[in-house]
Amino acid sequence: MLVTLKHIAEELGISITTVSKALKEYPDVSKKTRKLVRETAAMLNYKPNTFAVNLRTKESKTIGLIIPEIVHHFFSSVVKGIVSQAEKKGYLVITLQSNESYELEKKQLNLLANKRVDGILISLANGTADYKHLKEIIEDDTPLVMFDKIAKIIKCSKVIVDDRKAAYKATQHLIDIGCKRIAHFRGPLLPQNSIDRFLGYKQALTDNNILYDSSLVYLLNDMSFEEGKLYAKELLKNHKDVDGIFINTDLVAIGAIAEFNNQGIKVPEQINVIGFSNWFMASVISPSLTTINQPGFEMGKKAFKLLYKEIRYKKEKRPFNYKEIVLETDLITRESTKPLPF
Repeated sequence: MLVTLKHIAEELGISITTVSKALKEYPDVSKKTRKLVRETAAMLNYKPNTFAVNLRTKESKTIGLIIPEIVHHFFSSVVKGIVSQAEKKGYLVITLQSNESYELEKKQLNLLANKRVDGILISLANGTADYKHLKEIIEDDTPLVMFDKIAKIIKCSKVIVDDRKAAYKATQHLIDIGCKRIAHFRGPLLPQNSIDRFLGYKQALTDNNILYDSSLVYLLNDMSFEEGKLYAKELLKNHKDVDGIFINTDLVAIGAIAEFNNQGIKVPEQINVIGFSNWFMASVISPSLTTINQPGFEMGKKAFKLLYKEIRYKKEKRPFNYKEIVLETDLITRESTKPLPF
């Protein structure tokens, strides 16, 4: 049986209005009555009618989350961070996967808008080049926060890492241990983080008087384990003198190491490898992978907190200033890099 306010009122012999006020902690109801109503509600297993509450408050208590991949270690960490904070505030998170598809991302954004979610968190698909769908969400006054893969020209709050600085740090590590011919397996052309990691790699070479060679930069499409193997094979075929590689993400780096192991190329004795994100597999493969630690859980927490703040401000009709949060990254050194003999 669905327990209502009327049942509690009849049990205690008081009015429905008094029960409602007591559950909302109205001060014009005595502490004794409030306590009695709460205890009776618990005894009868009363559950508030969330639909009615949402209708009254004009809140759905849901937020939308669109990510490129759910199974990716980094994004799964982000989701955990978001959910950990959303639950504290009583929010349900509707999680959708764009599969790196611009068209699917547009449909999903439209779906969430039609569901009247209170706000949306999004990391853009690699294929997203047009941002009209994002502008429409903002123009509709729905709070929107981007994280990780963002569009710089869209005016909204964002949570990112300094990808250029992190890539510079990774490349500098290879230079510091003696690498002279450093390749880069980069991501697709569109995502901002892929662009920034490439620019960080290139800047580190320039600052250390190492000539940039475009033939050492390999453009990947789906950033998979298989692509890591494929381009490692290409690298060995065309550039046997390469002694270091900075790779855009750990999954690709693990694929590259697997191919090097297959071909009897010793890592790091013959070639040093560094990845990006600190996927859990990075520490258990052989050799274990040196990588940049990308704080996914913290990014998720920060992204939700920003979104929640904007939701509250909009409800209270207070002006909200967009904010960009840049999280720090760390270099995690493991077995795949070591100083070369000079």
